[in-house]
Amino acid sequence: TPSKFCSIESTAGLCKTRPTDLVFIIDSSRSVRPSEFEQVKVFLAKVIEGLDVGPNATRVGVVNYASRVKNEVSLKTHRTKAALVRAVTKIEPLSTGTMTGLAIQFAQNVAFSEIEGARTKSQDISRVAIIVTDGRPQDNVRDVALRAREAGIEIFAIGVGRVDMNTLKQMASDPLDDHVDYVESYSVIEKLTKKFQEALCVSDLCATGDHDCEQVCISTPGSYKCACKDGFTLKDDGRTCSACSSAATDVVFVIDGSKSVRPENFELVKKWINQIIDKLDVSDLKAHVGLVQYSSTVREEFPLGRYNNKKDLKDAVKKMAYMERGTMTGQALNFMVENSFGRSRPGVAKVGIVFTDGRSQDYIGDAAKKAKDNGYKMYAVGVGNAVENELKEIASEPTADHYFYTADFKTMNQIAKKLQINFCDEEKPCECDSLVKFQKKVESALQNMSKRIALLENKIV
Repeated sequence: TPSKFCSIESTAGLCKTRPTDLVFIIDSSRSVRPSEFEQVKVFLAKVIEGLDVGPNATRVGVVNYASRVKNEVSLKTHRTKAALVRAVTKIEPLSTGTMTGLAIQFAQNVAFSEIEGARTKSQDISRVAIIVTDGRPQDNVRDVALRAREAGIEIFAIGVGRVDMNTLKQMASDPLDDHVDYVESYSVIEKLTKKFQEALCVSDLCATGDHDCEQVCISTPGSYKCACKDGFTLKDDGRTCSACSSAATDVVFVIDGSKSVRPENFELVKKWINQIIDKLDVSDLKAHVGLVQYSSTVREEFPLGRYNNKKDLKDAVKKMAYMERGTMTGQALNFMVENSFGRSRPGVAKVGIVFTDGRSQDYIGDAAKKAKDNGYKMYAVGVGNAVENELKEIASEPTADHYFYTADFKTMNQIAKKLQINFCDEEKPCECDSLVKFQKKVESALQNMSKRIALLENKIV
């Protein structure tokens, strides 16, 4: 049904596919069964359904290959989605060998030629190839793929089943994390549909909230830039704003490493920590960061001040090993108060960031209260089965600014963008604060002088 195909276009106009010359290069060698080839065609059709297809928008071609190569659909042939999808459904497998290199070369020389409907380079239209294969190629792909990339073709490589992963990496464009995908079988290839619709999409990133501007986001085609409200200036990071200098801050992460988190999600948590570190002014005199992990016990990964630059900090976070047991959040909070901040710098703002994905197995009330009574700014971040009441008990007031929840680990990056740790240095108040204080003193002095003059006038009379 059409509703399956609207994940991108139904976002209230926030996303449009940028004009692209797109060529699918699909493996139909004998290792791909007829039923599996049908699933590849369904995947192609669904990606096409999410595109803005047209002569002046996205043009789509399909190259089919095995031991030989066949140009099934030219970029110039079909001008509507319906015609394209009909053409895709009629493609038959070739069922011979696996000449992937030959197919890439054919795509570069023929499918992406102006004769077949590709637009001229002067029009600055993106050229994108999506390769789907399940086997080891019988020819050279490294050099052929390199030439195609150097010719300006962006290559995505999708591997299925027993595919050779090194081959995928040899074919794909950089960064490989964005351009190489693997699925266990053709039956689940459809799960990549949304990824490719988004990869070919130009979003209004400000409207979708996919930005990390602290105050004002200004949309540009396919990107954005940050700005600040009146009275604030944009800092060197190009994202955050300040009315005063960055203050010294001690930040301690308290991270749930219980078994319910799962190893793959724990890796996402580490990326999330590093996203927040990226926003801090880490140095000997500014932000110091400590990291505590807990499960049934508490383990200090590194104390405040051990690392005084972002690279070393982020490397240390990446090396954190997953503990994988219980959830003693109260014990961890107590460790943060007594140990982590017990060794922090005097007179420096203190921030605790607590992450958990479940209910604590011990009492958190006393430690949570002590942290806030000590003046620490406490953020509570929950995912999945985290308990709202516990998170709110940990978070500083107002809780709306200090408590965050998401159902899915994969959307934690949105929390990192919203979570802002900004302080003004109390020892060195910013110019605007100084002016306000001076103005108040002058007003007070003038009022006192007016009263004295009034008393003197009364006495004279």
